[in-house]
Amino acid sequence: MFKDVLREVVERTEGGIASLLMGFDGIPVENYVKTGVKLDVESVGMEYSVILTQISKAASMLDAGAAREISIQTENMTTVIRLLNTEYFVALTMAPNGNFGKARFLLRTLTPKLVDELI
Repeated sequence: MFKDVLREVVERTEGGIASLLMGFDGIPVENYVKTGVKLDVESVGMEYSVILTQISKAASMLDAGAAREISIQTENMTTVIRLLNTEYFVALTMAPNGNFGKARFLLRTLTPKLVDELI
């Protein structure tokens, strides 16, 4: 079930490369990488999980409410991360010129399926 949702997010996003469902502890639940793409999506997720923990703490300290979505744009890729709950997040990595708006939309609308399965 997880793999199907992750595949759908990647395949329906122009420029989509990979997606990942991971715990904040850095342990991956499931991932999907487009055929022919060389990306260690689990390493990307582990590194970003450290940052997400710090962002969540900062948002709490500022009384800003819970963080919901974070995007990281680098020279070679863009990663959109949607926090599912206090334990898990889903991330989509795409080409720098990928459809950012569609990525955000799909993560927002498809991730409730992931949350239902995690409970």
